Amino acid sequence: MTEAVEHYLAHLAVERRLSPLTVENYRRDLASLQEQAQDTPLQRLEGPQIRHFIARLHSQGLSSRSLARRLSAWRGFYRFACKRLGFPRNPCTDLRPPKSRRALPEALSPDNCTQLLDLAPKDDLEIRDKAMFELFYSAGLRLAELVNLDVMSLDLASGDATVTGKGSKTRLVPVGNKARMALNEWLTARGQIAKGDEKAVFVNRQGGRLSARQVQLRLNRWARKAGLPVHVHPHMLRHSFATHVLQSSGDLRAVQEMLGHANISTTQVYTHLDYQHLARVYDTAHPRAKRQK
Repeated sequence: MTEAVEHYLAHLAVERRLSPLTVENYRRDLASLQEQAQDTPLQRLEGPQIRHFIARLHSQGLSSRSLARRLSAWRGFYRFACKRLGFPRNPCTDLRPPKSRRALPEALSPDNCTQLLDLAPKDDLEIRDKAMFELFYSAGLRLAELVNLDVMSLDLASGDATVTGKGSKTRLVPVGNKARMALNEWLTARGQIAKGDEKAVFVNRQGGRLSARQVQLRLNRWARKAGLPVHVHPHMLRHSFATHVLQSSGDLRAVQEMLGHANISTTQVYTHLDYQHLARVYDTAHPRAKRQK
């Protein structure tokens, strides 16, 4: 990595207080820029060259969504470099990635969620796993929010938790009855596993904070054990939370607050999922809508 890129990554981590996972994603995207530039210094790149890099990556099979993220990272780097490091221009200005259809988030059905969460734990680590998955679905947490959650941030008596989301913004999220019962059971078992000074709610078998990758692997294992026919990842439980709350309440603003979305347009994607559900009900129930077989 060049010194300019390292300055920018330090800015993201220290000044903007982005999560380590987000900073690492920026690092990978900027490493791609350096790879495309080869021997050309980054401060000498111009718009046509950046456009050529994007076209080349697209031809190599990189999705439009990945290209958009990569171009956004490059643009942010140059904006910083022009302001702080004396770069002469931002070659990413006015460039746009190839358009793509916005994919709807994957969500489990309520029955699938019940099937997943009703599985009985058989040891202390499975008690921990059940508490994690109940909390994902109960509060709509992001993966990073769950692994960074500390014991002092839980208030199970009141039924809520304080989480730190994107941009180090904190919000209060609800913890439902099933999740509270699972967490109480886990906190009892946790006392025998966690190191004495460990603050994390969820710890590994060595007593330290559980990593994001460990959570992903445990959820995938749990879903297979529960007999679910699809691959289940942590964000799918967040999507399921949002979809099911919106279907039941119709309150988009409340879902926005609970998810921690800065912009309601991000939350509105769940209205499309809700419409799909309504359309299926209509096709099944309306006497003039039933399809010919």
